[in-house]
Amino acid sequence: MQIDTNTPDDGEVILINKPLTWTSFDVANKLKRAYKFKKIGHAGTLDPLATGLLILCTGKKTKQIDTYQAQEKEYTGTFVMGKTTPSVDLETEFDAEYPTDHITPEILEDARAKLTGHIEQVPPIYSAVRVDGERLYKKARRGEVAEIKKRNVEVSLFEIDTTLFPSVNFRIICSKGTYIRSMVRDFGELAGSGAYLSALCRTRIGAFELKDAWDLTDFIHQKRIALKLEVDE
Repeated sequence: MQIDTNTPDDGEVILINKPLTWTSFDVANKLKRAYKFKKIGHAGTLDPLATGLLILCTGKKTKQIDTYQAQEKEYTGTFVMGKTTPSVDLETEFDAEYPTDHITPEILEDARAKLTGHIEQVPPIYSAVRVDGERLYKKARRGEVAEIKKRNVEVSLFEIDTTLFPSVNFRIICSKGTYIRSMVRDFGELAGSGAYLSALCRTRIGAFELKDAWDLTDFIHQKRIALKLEVDE
């Protein structure tokens, strides 16, 4: 991968493999401080407990963010049947357990099929969706109940591997606005059980692939070398 030697005032598109536990804003802020970008933004938020491809745009390239956000996305990951959490991932504690003995291959296939194609889904209560001008996760942390509107999304591919059941490995290709945690929550309910997301990685956005993304620390180090800036040891 080549490092762009543009100065901070020039626009560029940066591909980063988001570290685990970092927010998308953390990554953007880290780069902004490192190079004093006047404008920087990311194309598509990843949850703190997700890893994978994050597209960041700087300068004049920030005008392209909406274009990248609208593109098809691909994810791989794992969800576990039989337990739930309020956030549908491991950000919050388990709140319920459900049976899994009744779940057959046919039930799993039926749930998968019902979550493929044009579907309606409700965003998770722990999400950045705004309701009445406030992020949902803030309301959720206060224990408030909010009315959340359904949204139409398209899941063009949903593959599952149940070899290690109750853990289920998956690969999903979907449209903008699709919440993988909502798919996991709905999958658990369709199977007459519950489920939570244990791992998630975004592997592609449009034509951009994770294999072409930089480790954040490596990018900062190599960029500073390219720009002849002081390098932290």
